[in-house]
Amino acid sequence: MPFTLATWNINSVRLREPIVLKLLQEEAPDILCLQECKSPVDKIPVEGFKALGYTYMVARGQKGYNGVAIISKLPITEAGAADYASLGHARHIAARLDNGVVIHNHYIPAGGDVPDRDVNEKFGQKLDYLTELRDAFHEDKPAKSILVGDLNIAPREDDVWSHKQLLKVVSHTPIEVEHLAETQDAGKWVDVTRADIPDGQLYSWWSYRAKDWDAADKGRRLDHVWATSDIASAAHGSRILRTVRGWEKPSDHAPVFATFDL
Repeated sequence: MPFTLATWNINSVRLREPIVLKLLQEEAPDILCLQECKSPVDKIPVEGFKALGYTYMVARGQKGYNGVAIISKLPITEAGAADYASLGHARHIAARLDNGVVIHNHYIPAGGDVPDRDVNEKFGQKLDYLTELRDAFHEDKPAKSILVGDLNIAPREDDVWSHKQLLKVVSHTPIEVEHLAETQDAGKWVDVTRADIPDGQLYSWWSYRAKDWDAADKGRRLDHVWATSDIASAAHGSRILRTVRGWEKPSDHAPVFATFDL
């Protein structure tokens, strides 16, 4: 059962419903995982999704902040939601496909502006989230699973516009990269995007602060698609839709796609 999956930090699903519908119409992924929905579940605009054939949804929401959702043309059932680091935030939701594949959708804390947990509580929360996720993978090895989302870390030197200039900037600091690597290793996850596109600069996020984000091109690859090693070889066709960052009233993230022949 081949299917195409996309992950996208939408930065308010209600505010940006028009571009979500545009993406679904133009690209037609079978499954779309959204982060930072900023909406209670009952306020997510599902009618427009259903009209396009996306009749299934699992979600966790809260008013104005965080929130994750998986919308799908394919039948899915909820497969759990965890509160890593006990933050009380809607940051994780999982769905199971009929073929047994489980999709985990994460919105990992951004971590604030100062990469020091002693003076910045948010940075500590980010590291704690990753530590608990790592430990969960050690305890219960994932299989036949896909993990996607805004992981808020650009791990490789070519996942940022300037490795040297961002070494002390939250999202690319060595301690964050180390925590993400430990989490990935604990579950034997394969970075599907980089398996498909191994070389060159690759970004999925560009700041709103840039006057001309496209010309400045100071991006970071914060959004990821991983698969467990037992199914990673079935993945192909990875791409980041950079043009979506330039749509009307855009998110600061672009959607990341991958196709799985399972």
